[in-house]
Amino acid sequence: MKKYSRIFRYLTHDKGQIALYTTTTFLSVFFNIVSLGMLIPFFNLIFGVEGEKLKRSTSPLINKIQDGMQGLVDTQGKERALLFICLFIIVFTLLKNLFLVLSNYILNPLKNRIVIRMRNEMYDKILQLPIGYFTEKRKGDLISRITNDIGEVEGSLVGALEGWVRDPITIVIVLAALLLTSWQLTVFVLVCLPVVGFLIGKASRSLKSQSSLVANLHADAVSILDETLGGLRVVKAFNLEALMRTRFFANGATLLRSKNRVARRRDLASPLSETLGITVFCGILYFGGRLVLSGGIPLMASAFIMYLGLFYNIINPAKSLATSFSNMQKGQAAIGRIEEVLQTPNTVDDNETGTSMATFSHAIELRNVSFDYDGIPILKNINLTIPKGSTVALVGSSGAGKSTLADLIPRFHDVTGGELLIDGVNIRSYALRSVREQISIVTQEPILFNDTIENNIRMGKQDATEEEISYAARIANAHAFIVKKEAGFQTNIGDRGTKLSGGERQRLTIARAIVKNPPILILDEATSSLDTESERLVQDAINNMMQNRTSIVIAHRLSTIRHADEIIVLQKGEIVERGSHDSLMAKGGYYHKLVQMQEVR
Repeated sequence: MKKYSRIFRYLTHDKGQIALYTTTTFLSVFFNIVSLGMLIPFFNLIFGVEGEKLKRSTSPLINKIQDGMQGLVDTQGKERALLFICLFIIVFTLLKNLFLVLSNYILNPLKNRIVIRMRNEMYDKILQLPIGYFTEKRKGDLISRITNDIGEVEGSLVGALEGWVRDPITIVIVLAALLLTSWQLTVFVLVCLPVVGFLIGKASRSLKSQSSLVANLHADAVSILDETLGGLRVVKAFNLEALMRTRFFANGATLLRSKNRVARRRDLASPLSETLGITVFCGILYFGGRLVLSGGIPLMASAFIMYLGLFYNIINPAKSLATSFSNMQKGQAAIGRIEEVLQTPNTVDDNETGTSMATFSHAIELRNVSFDYDGIPILKNINLTIPKGSTVALVGSSGAGKSTLADLIPRFHDVTGGELLIDGVNIRSYALRSVREQISIVTQEPILFNDTIENNIRMGKQDATEEEISYAARIANAHAFIVKKEAGFQTNIGDRGTKLSGGERQRLTIARAIVKNPPILILDEATSSLDTESERLVQDAINNMMQNRTSIVIAHRLSTIRHADEIIVLQKGEIVERGSHDSLMAKGGYYHKLVQMQEVR
């Protein structure tokens, strides 16, 4: 049950509703049993001999029912007593269904809240996890966990909540009534039920592993679809349709076989439990019938019929419990995949109670900084000071550690050795949100959202006025193309900004960074993927944005960082050269070689 602790924890927020649901369910079951109890006086009345008193029983429950009916017969007559019996059955049935409706009215919002809470917690966890986590995980797998797996939990575990309360209550109340009616027959029932439960459990046990396989195959399908949609131009350009189709169809065929196996095992639970229940019922019918006929137990025929009716009321709850158990095995795999994400440790602590970084005043300093990822050294012994208002460029070959070093400043990763300080304070001592409020980032790939131009710029500052948005667009050289759009700033840019050109998208991300008006800028190869004209416009926008700000520039085109205050040359995670453009060129070292290679091209 440990795997379901999260669901039980969600339920602790609704203790009052759970208690009310349990009460209404109990009353619904109780009135159902009472209405069945009216079968005894009914059969005694119909088949009794004229003028004969109703027979006594050794069961106190039956005797109480008979005493009440005997009084009715004596005072009102048999026909009036029969009318009362029918009225009682109608009233008790109405009460049973009234409380059944009330219990469902209470339960359904509970079940829906569990699913919403789990989905929200999953999404919140994804927002909290560090950037490094997502380099190891496929996007399609995470989407599958928050959609398919939570859907599976909703259908199998949360959907079984009703049975977890109602069915045990039904079984307990019915067993109590059976014991009061005939303890001898009930002992026979109690011997048979564990055997039935064992057989049903054995049939359901293999569902978990198969369900885990199905969940993984669902994740693979979503990943293939995501890759296909994201790389559709490449798929078509290289005639990869057949290859991608084969991969997707092969996944679908395996998924079909696995889902069929799970469905067969799951669907076996209900008919198996019903067959076993009917077998036990027939055993009671034969065993009890013989005892009644032979006088082996002091039980009237009418009471025996009621006993059979009561026992039959155990079959459906037992069948429902068996189905719930099978669904729990099936849902266990899904909740395991969800828990894997929710229990992933967050290696970057938000430190919400830390010092608030209200302003950036002096310098960013890296002292003997190292960074390892999964035991692999990425950065080694980095010592760097970035004074306020200066521009520092990071250059080097791919994999040299440029982006990783820049990612340490907004704490996308935490250093594994040494210290990173801002204004002389260890960055971990600051509240994470306050650090990131001082930083804007423009990435190599423009990251925009399916919304209007205005709302995409406004993401840099939620309460920005129209004047501030317009000013940011002008500084970013974006205002001219925006006003030419039919809807201007209200133009929807499509999924990831596909309705705009590459240069237009990048200028919007610059406008988004400008409207935030931060003291620190991180520019990650912001012009490397643009054509010459777009690069000039974007570079002009970047130059405008960098004025009076502290800038960390990851440079791909070295011509864009000639005027940087300091150029840091990285190679295999270490600083191999540093200085101004002129001093590094005079050294004739690695930087000189990189510049010459680009000039030759």
